[in-house]
Amino acid sequence: MIAGFVQILLFQGLGELAAHFLLPLIPGPVIGLVLLLAWLIFRKSVPPTIDLVASALTQHLGLLFVPAAVGVVVFWPHLRANALAIATALIVSVVLTIAVSALVLKAFGKGGSRET
Repeated sequence: MIAGFVQILLFQGLGELAAHFLLPLIPGPVIGLVLLLAWLIFRKSVPPTIDLVASALTQHLGLLFVPAAVGVVVFWPHLRANALAIATALIVSVVLTIAVSALVLKAFGKGGSRET
């Protein structure tokens, strides 16, 4: 299991280096994840050590939400003071996301909707 963690952290470290020196606009962990994906595609298989670590992490995925919940509790007065702005931003972003997704689907879909 330690070997799997080391391999995952190695790719995250490579991603951080690439983000620092080559691509400063993309977060290091994202670059590391893409590098790991490319490496796994190149190998055409997932090593058992990485599979074991990935399975363990996905089983305990809920723990990753604990810091976000603590942040909500800590910043509750700020969230309450700006509730209208936050709600507006959330609603507008959801509507825009759905609209853009629909436009992309329409643009790249199979020639529109044809009824038979």
